Amino acid sequence: MESTLSVQEQVREKYGSVARAVAESAGVRACCDPGVRCCDPITTDLYGANQTGAIPEKAVKASLGCGNPTALIDLRAGETVLDLGSGGGIDVLLSAKRVGPTGKVYGLDMTDDMLALARENQKQAGATNVEFLKGEIENIPLPDDSVDVVISNCVINLSADKDRVLREAFRVLKPGGRFAVSDVVVRGNVPEVVRKSMLLWVGCIAGALEESEYLAKLGTAGFEEASVEPTRVYNIEDARRFLTEAGVEVDAIAPQVHEKFFSAFVRANKPHGRACCGSACCS
Repeated sequence: MESTLSVQEQVREKYGSVARAVAESAGVRACCDPGVRCCDPITTDLYGANQTGAIPEKAVKASLGCGNPTALIDLRAGETVLDLGSGGGIDVLLSAKRVGPTGKVYGLDMTDDMLALARENQKQAGATNVEFLKGEIENIPLPDDSVDVVISNCVINLSADKDRVLREAFRVLKPGGRFAVSDVVVRGNVPEVVRKSMLLWVGCIAGALEESEYLAKLGTAGFEEASVEPTRVYNIEDARRFLTEAGVEVDAIAPQVHEKFFSAFVRANKPHGRACCGSACCS
């Protein structure tokens, strides 16, 4: 029987269990613990040793992203950064090092267990220019024109209202601000059985936008210069692994998703000198 929980409730439940597994673990990554599904191969080998060695171990273990936005965006000293769906805080802490003591990094998450884990990681890292906020990415608890950069790591695809997420990101960015997120994107049509699978949605797959749709939604929200850059393309064997975990008939579906899903770096800019106004960019 299909779960009656909403997408948001499913996401909160899954990532809460990940946070608890990490908090209780003694040395294994959360996705290796029994009962916690990891969207591997999407989440593996995203950060270099020079990055993971500089932050608390449990921030690394709680990472379930699909890319490394901190490696692909030019963060400058003194900037204010917002990480949507910050989880255990890996991208927040890495960004905090780059913006320096005169900068500020906000991490936004709706899951109490993740926030508790992130704040513990912040304390362990000694990061004084970081603040973790509780809230939903569809309703960002920050004022208009307040951040220089919005980042995110495989979280926007989990939202059931991506248009609102993008409008909110546009709203909080300063004029000239940058949107720079890692996300799972799809090219072409995808079997309906994949789209309907709640487990795959929560596991970063079924909620993925088609590439042209993603770009169109960014434009509707008010962004300019939007682009999608593939960083890791998933083949049949990758598909076989995540479909098997979800209980989908692998042999029938895997060839239909071969190299259609990919992790991507999605960039866009808020125009200079333009505040959010009108139905095209405000909720």
